[in-house]
Amino acid sequence: MDALDRRLVNRLQGGFPLSERPFAEIARELGSDEKTVIARLARLCEEGVLTRFGPLFDAERMGGAVTLCAMEVPEDRFEEVAAIVSGFPEVAHNYERDHRLNMWFVIAVTEPREIPRVIRRIEERTALAVLNLPKEREYFLELRLDA
Repeated sequence: MDALDRRLVNRLQGGFPLSERPFAEIARELGSDEKTVIARLARLCEEGVLTRFGPLFDAERMGGAVTLCAMEVPEDRFEEVAAIVSGFPEVAHNYERDHRLNMWFVIAVTEPREIPRVIRRIEERTALAVLNLPKEREYFLELRLDA
């Protein structure tokens, strides 16, 4: 990442302009051009530097609920179970951890009462236990890169 990439990542964390040409607006702020900003963002996503680019909705403020879950998945079944878990529309993302509880994922639902139902369905489909880790407090951590 060069200085412009770092400034772009920093800028995107501060909110996204609601305008006809948001990337052009961001480019002006960064002293660049729209085409360059779009190309750099695409490259950062393709290279895996950014794993996700898109809106972040507060499901709870909209009446829904989210919870973090973890599973202990046998290594020889990891890909199979990951595909099953990721196949649930309520699963926002899942990732592997180097830990006994090696699969972690987030469930987001429109109604809080849906969380136990989704967990049960995942357990039925995988024949593995799901550990539900509901949030007790929310923290906001923002990554800022030196430009």
